Amino acid sequence: MRVDVMAKMRGVDPFASLWRRRTSIELPDGTPCDLLSLADLVQAKKTQRDKDWPMIRRLVEAHFFEHRRKPTAAQVRFWFRELRTTELLVELAARFPAACARAARHRPLLTAVTAGVVSDIEAGLDAEQAAERAEDRKYWLPLRAELERLRHRR
Repeated sequence: MRVDVMAKMRGVDPFASLWRRRTSIELPDGTPCDLLSLADLVQAKKTQRDKDWPMIRRLVEAHFFEHRRKPTAAQVRFWFRELRTTELLVELAARFPAACARAARHRPLLTAVTAGVVSDIEAGLDAEQAAERAEDRKYWLPLRAELERLRHRR
């Protein structure tokens, strides 16, 4: 089993805040396990790595399908902030137009969702992903250089 330990992650709150919002589960053998909350995990997965983006989509979709019948206002806000599936965004906007309009102030692609133009929605999703990947590359550039310097000192 591989475990990644990071002291700080781009775009994610400090550990104390993450810990307060953690999700606790119990493994089949009864062992308790504390995990990042779904929202924090999704934020942490917004990297330049190709494998993270399908995982984000699947995590948010699974949450949507689990809670879509009777969502809380917080869940609706989370979905408007993080869903990466055109059809589900359109469905959500049709069900919650006022919440969509409020969320569009922070996520401009939701304007395209309201208009229902699939190509514009998909272009917006691609642009969001490209911007996050670029930010992640920029964040890691000096850190990678520092790691290289440390490696070469040995």
